[in-house]
Amino acid sequence: MALKVKPEEIREVVRVQYAAAARRVQGQARGCCTSTADCCSSQNRLYNRRELEEIPEGAALASMGCGNPLLLAQLKPGEVVLDLGSGGGIDVLLSAKRVGPTGKAYGLDMTDEMLDLARANARSAGASNVEFLKGQIEAIPLPDASVDVIISNCVINLSADKDAVLREAYRVLKPGGRFAVADIVVQGKPLSLKAREALALWAGCVAGALEESEYRQKLAAAGFGDVAVEVIRAYTLADLPEEIRREVPEGPKPSSGSQVVSAFVKATKPGGLSEGSQ
Repeated sequence: MALKVKPEEIREVVRVQYAAAARRVQGQARGCCTSTADCCSSQNRLYNRRELEEIPEGAALASMGCGNPLLLAQLKPGEVVLDLGSGGGIDVLLSAKRVGPTGKAYGLDMTDEMLDLARANARSAGASNVEFLKGQIEAIPLPDASVDVIISNCVINLSADKDAVLREAYRVLKPGGRFAVADIVVQGKPLSLKAREALALWAGCVAGALEESEYRQKLAAAGFGDVAVEVIRAYTLADLPEEIRREVPEGPKPSSGSQVVSAFVKATKPGGLSEGSQ
Protein backbone atom coordinates (compact mmCIF):
# COMPACT_ATOMS: atom_id res chain seq x y z
CA MET A 1 0.00 0.00 0.00
CA ALA A 2 1.32 3.45 -0.95
CA LEU A 3 2.39 5.80 1.82
CA LYS A 4 0.22 8.84 2.49
CA VAL A 5 3.18 10.95 3.57
CA LYS A 6 4.81 12.82 0.71
CA PRO A 7 8.53 12.65 -0.14
CA GLU A 8 8.91 16.37 0.45
CA GLU A 9 7.41 15.99 3.95
CA ILE A 10 9.92 13.27 4.76
CA ARG A 11 12.81 15.31 3.36
CA GLU A 12 11.82 18.38 5.37
CA VAL A 13 11.48 16.59 8.71
CA VAL A 14 14.87 14.95 8.17
CA ARG A 15 16.44 18.29 7.21
CA VAL A 16 15.04 20.00 10.32
CA GLN A 17 16.28 17.26 12.65
CA TYR A 18 19.78 17.21 11.21
CA ALA A 19 20.02 21.00 11.07
CA ALA A 20 19.18 21.05 14.79
CA ALA A 21 21.87 18.46 15.44
CA ALA A 22 24.45 20.58 13.62
CA ARG A 23 23.46 23.68 15.57
CA ARG A 24 23.85 21.80 18.84
CA VAL A 25 27.36 20.73 17.93
CA GLN A 26 28.25 24.26 16.85
CA GLY A 27 26.88 25.43 20.20
CA GLN A 28 29.14 22.94 21.97
CA ALA A 29 26.21 20.78 23.15
CA ARG A 30 27.41 17.29 23.93
CA GLY A 31 24.30 15.39 22.89
CA CYS A 32 25.00 13.32 19.81
CA CYS A 33 21.74 13.69 17.93
CA THR A 34 18.03 14.31 17.91
CA SER A 35 15.38 11.68 17.28
CA THR A 36 17.32 8.72 15.99
CA ALA A 37 17.60 5.07 16.84
CA ASP A 38 21.19 3.92 16.44
CA CYS A 39 21.80 7.12 14.54
CA CYS A 40 22.19 8.20 18.16
CA SER A 41 24.88 5.62 18.80
CA SER A 42 27.96 6.59 20.73
CA GLN A 43 30.61 7.39 18.17
CA ASN A 44 33.09 5.76 20.54
CA ARG A 45 31.53 2.38 19.77
CA LEU A 46 31.63 2.86 16.00
CA TYR A 47 35.12 4.34 15.66
CA ASN A 48 38.28 3.45 17.53
CA ARG A 49 40.14 6.00 19.63
CA ARG A 50 42.90 6.43 17.07
CA GLU A 51 40.37 7.35 14.36
CA LEU A 52 38.67 9.89 16.63
CA GLU A 53 42.01 11.47 17.46
CA GLU A 54 42.65 12.03 13.73
CA ILE A 55 39.72 14.44 13.28
CA PRO A 56 38.31 17.60 14.93
CA GLU A 57 36.01 16.99 17.88
CA GLY A 58 33.12 18.67 16.06
CA ALA A 59 33.15 15.97 13.38
CA ALA A 60 32.91 13.22 15.99
CA LEU A 61 30.19 14.98 17.97
CA ALA A 62 28.07 15.30 14.83
CA SER A 63 28.40 11.61 14.01
CA MET A 64 24.96 10.01 13.85
CA GLY A 65 25.74 6.80 12.03
CA CYS A 66 24.80 3.19 12.61
CA GLY A 67 28.18 1.73 11.64
CA ASN A 68 31.66 2.56 10.40
CA PRO A 69 31.60 2.25 6.59
CA LEU A 70 35.37 2.61 6.40
CA LEU A 71 35.67 -0.89 7.86
CA LEU A 72 33.90 -2.12 4.72
CA ALA A 73 35.23 0.25 2.05
CA GLN A 74 38.92 -0.74 2.20
CA LEU A 75 40.02 2.55 0.69
CA LYS A 76 43.30 2.76 -1.20
CA PRO A 77 45.65 5.70 -1.88
CA GLY A 78 44.63 7.67 -4.95
CA GLU A 79 40.97 6.65 -4.93
CA VAL A 80 38.00 9.01 -5.19
CA VAL A 81 35.37 8.39 -2.51
CA LEU A 82 31.89 9.90 -2.11
CA ASP A 83 29.98 9.95 1.19
CA LEU A 84 26.21 10.16 0.70
CA GLY A 85 24.72 12.27 3.49
CA SER A 86 28.05 13.36 4.92
CA GLY A 87 26.76 15.29 7.94
CA GLY A 88 29.55 16.82 10.02
CA GLY A 89 32.17 15.15 7.87
CA ILE A 90 33.58 12.39 10.06
CA ASP A 91 33.67 9.73 7.33
CA VAL A 92 34.87 12.18 4.66
CA LEU A 93 37.79 13.36 6.79
CA LEU A 94 38.78 9.81 7.71
CA SER A 95 38.46 8.76 4.06
CA ALA A 96 40.64 11.67 2.95
CA LYS A 97 43.46 10.41 5.15
CA ARG A 98 43.20 6.94 3.66
CA VAL A 99 43.12 7.97 -0.01
CA GLY A 100 45.94 10.43 0.58
CA PRO A 101 46.96 13.56 -1.35
CA THR A 102 46.57 11.84 -4.72
CA GLY A 103 42.97 10.89 -3.88
CA LYS A 104 39.81 12.89 -3.22
CA ALA A 105 36.98 12.62 -0.69
CA TYR A 106 33.60 14.19 -1.47
CA GLY A 107 30.76 14.68 0.96
CA LEU A 108 27.19 15.27 -0.21
CA ASP A 109 24.54 16.73 2.08
CA MET A 110 21.31 18.71 1.67
CA THR A 111 21.45 20.54 5.01
CA ASP A 112 23.18 23.94 5.06
CA GLU A 113 23.97 23.72 8.76
CA MET A 114 25.69 20.36 8.36
CA LEU A 115 27.63 21.61 5.33
CA ASP A 116 28.82 24.66 7.29
CA LEU A 117 29.92 22.41 10.15
CA ALA A 118 31.66 19.93 7.84
CA ARG A 119 33.55 22.66 5.99
CA ALA A 120 34.66 24.18 9.31
CA ASN A 121 35.85 20.74 10.43
CA ALA A 122 37.79 20.30 7.16
CA ARG A 123 39.51 23.66 7.66
CA SER A 124 40.36 22.75 11.24
CA ALA A 125 41.80 19.44 10.07
CA GLY A 126 43.80 21.12 7.31
CA ALA A 127 42.30 18.69 4.80
CA SER A 128 43.05 19.83 1.26
CA ASN A 129 41.71 16.80 -0.62
CA VAL A 130 38.07 17.10 0.50
CA GLU A 131 35.06 18.85 -0.97
CA PHE A 132 31.56 19.12 0.46
CA LEU A 133 28.73 19.44 -2.07
CA LYS A 134 25.18 20.60 -1.48
CA GLY A 135 22.53 18.38 -3.02
CA GLN A 136 20.25 15.43 -2.61
CA ILE A 137 21.40 11.85 -2.76
CA GLU A 138 18.68 11.15 -5.33
CA ALA A 139 20.46 13.51 -7.78
CA ILE A 140 24.21 13.40 -7.16
CA PRO A 141 25.97 16.50 -8.61
CA LEU A 142 28.95 14.58 -10.04
CA PRO A 143 29.70 13.25 -13.55
CA ASP A 144 29.19 9.68 -14.70
CA ALA A 145 31.92 7.19 -13.73
CA SER A 146 33.80 9.69 -11.57
CA VAL A 147 33.98 7.84 -8.22
CA ASP A 148 35.82 4.70 -7.10
CA VAL A 149 33.93 4.10 -3.85
CA ILE A 150 30.59 5.20 -2.42
CA ILE A 151 30.13 5.14 1.34
CA SER A 152 27.21 6.22 3.52
CA ASN A 153 26.34 5.94 7.18
CA CYS A 154 22.69 5.47 8.12
CA VAL A 155 21.41 7.84 5.40
CA ILE A 156 20.01 5.88 2.47
CA ASN A 157 17.12 4.69 4.68
CA LEU A 158 16.14 8.36 5.07
CA SER A 159 15.34 8.73 1.37
CA ALA A 160 11.79 8.32 0.11
CA ASP A 161 13.13 7.27 -3.33
CA LYS A 162 15.81 4.66 -2.78
CA ASP A 163 15.61 3.47 -6.39
CA ALA A 164 16.81 6.90 -7.49
CA VAL A 165 19.60 6.87 -4.89
CA LEU A 166 20.89 3.50 -6.05
CA ARG A 167 20.63 4.41 -9.74
CA GLU A 168 22.62 7.58 -9.06
CA ALA A 169 25.20 5.66 -7.03
CA TYR A 170 25.61 3.24 -9.93
CA ARG A 171 25.88 6.11 -12.44
CA VAL A 172 28.69 7.98 -10.68
CA LEU A 173 30.72 4.87 -9.86
CA LYS A 174 33.47 3.83 -12.25
CA PRO A 175 33.31 0.29 -13.68
CA GLY A 176 34.50 -1.98 -10.90
CA GLY A 177 33.58 0.68 -8.34
CA ARG A 178 32.47 -0.31 -4.85
CA PHE A 179 29.28 0.48 -2.92
CA ALA A 180 30.03 0.11 0.81
CA VAL A 181 27.47 1.56 3.22
CA ALA A 182 26.17 1.15 6.73
CA ASP A 183 22.39 1.33 6.87
CA ILE A 184 19.27 0.32 8.79
CA VAL A 185 17.61 -2.80 7.36
CA VAL A 186 14.53 -4.84 8.25
CA GLN A 187 14.90 -8.61 8.24
CA GLY A 188 11.71 -10.61 7.81
CA LYS A 189 8.39 -8.95 7.05
CA PRO A 190 8.27 -5.18 6.38
CA LEU A 191 7.31 -2.64 9.04
CA SER A 192 3.64 -1.83 9.50
CA LEU A 193 2.12 0.90 7.33
CA LYS A 194 1.46 2.99 10.46
CA ALA A 195 5.13 2.83 11.41
CA ARG A 196 6.24 3.67 7.87
CA GLU A 197 4.01 6.75 7.87
CA ALA A 198 5.36 8.07 11.20
CA LEU A 199 7.60 11.03 10.39
CA ALA A 200 9.37 10.73 13.74
CA LEU A 201 10.46 7.25 12.75
CA TRP A 202 11.66 8.49 9.36
CA ALA A 203 13.88 11.08 11.05
CA GLY A 204 14.86 8.31 13.46
CA CYS A 205 16.29 6.13 10.68
CA VAL A 206 13.65 3.43 11.19
CA ALA A 207 10.50 3.95 9.11
CA GLY A 208 12.34 4.18 5.81
CA ALA A 209 14.38 1.02 6.31
CA LEU A 210 14.08 -1.52 3.51
CA GLU A 211 13.51 -5.21 4.09
CA GLU A 212 16.74 -7.04 3.29
CA SER A 213 15.48 -8.91 0.23
CA GLU A 214 14.01 -5.68 -1.18
CA TYR A 215 17.34 -3.90 -0.64
CA ARG A 216 19.11 -6.68 -2.54
CA GLN A 217 16.53 -6.51 -5.35
CA LYS A 218 16.85 -2.74 -5.69
CA LEU A 219 20.64 -2.95 -5.87
CA ALA A 220 20.40 -5.62 -8.56
CA ALA A 221 17.81 -3.58 -10.48
CA ALA A 222 20.19 -0.61 -10.45
CA GLY A 223 22.84 -2.85 -12.04
CA PHE A 224 24.98 -3.85 -9.05
CA GLY A 225 26.45 -7.29 -8.52
CA ASP A 226 28.18 -9.11 -5.65
CA VAL A 227 25.57 -7.86 -3.15
CA ALA A 228 26.22 -8.79 0.47
CA VAL A 229 24.51 -7.80 3.74
CA GLU A 230 26.21 -8.26 7.12
CA VAL A 231 24.29 -7.54 10.34
CA ILE A 232 26.09 -5.29 12.82
CA ARG A 233 23.43 -5.03 15.50
CA ALA A 234 19.77 -5.93 16.07
CA TYR A 235 17.44 -3.47 17.83
CA THR A 236 14.51 -3.63 20.21
CA LEU A 237 11.86 -1.04 21.13
CA ALA A 238 14.05 -0.06 24.09
CA ASP A 239 16.69 1.22 21.65
CA LEU A 240 14.37 3.98 20.42
CA PRO A 241 14.95 7.37 22.08
CA GLU A 242 12.28 8.43 24.57
CA GLU A 243 11.01 11.26 22.34
CA ILE A 244 10.16 8.78 19.58
CA ARG A 245 8.47 6.36 22.00
CA ARG A 246 6.28 9.23 23.20
CA GLU A 247 5.24 10.18 19.68
CA VAL A 248 4.91 6.63 18.37
CA PRO A 249 4.30 4.52 21.50
CA GLU A 250 4.16 1.25 19.61
CA GLY A 251 7.52 1.94 17.97
CA PRO A 252 8.40 0.30 14.66
CA LYS A 253 6.44 -2.87 15.47
CA PRO A 254 8.01 -5.28 13.00
CA SER A 255 5.90 -8.32 12.27
CA SER A 256 6.47 -11.52 14.17
CA GLY A 257 9.76 -13.11 13.20
CA SER A 258 11.32 -9.92 11.83
CA GLN A 259 13.77 -7.44 13.30
CA VAL A 260 15.30 -4.03 12.66
CA VAL A 261 19.10 -4.15 12.34
CA SER A 262 22.03 -2.00 11.40
CA ALA A 263 24.03 -3.67 8.65
CA PHE A 264 26.92 -3.30 6.26
CA VAL A 265 25.60 -3.39 2.68
CA LYS A 266 28.16 -4.07 -0.03
CA ALA A 267 27.92 -4.28 -3.82
CA THR A 268 30.05 -3.75 -6.94
CA LYS A 269 29.49 -2.07 -10.29
CA PRO A 270 30.46 -4.64 -12.93
CA GLY A 271 33.47 -4.03 -15.13
CA GLY A 272 36.91 -2.70 -14.43
CA LEU A 273 40.37 -4.22 -14.46
CA SER A 274 39.92 -6.09 -11.18
CA GLU A 275 36.95 -8.04 -12.56
CA GLY A 276 38.68 -8.89 -15.81
CA SER A 277 41.84 -10.08 -14.06
CA GLN A 278 40.09 -12.57 -11.80
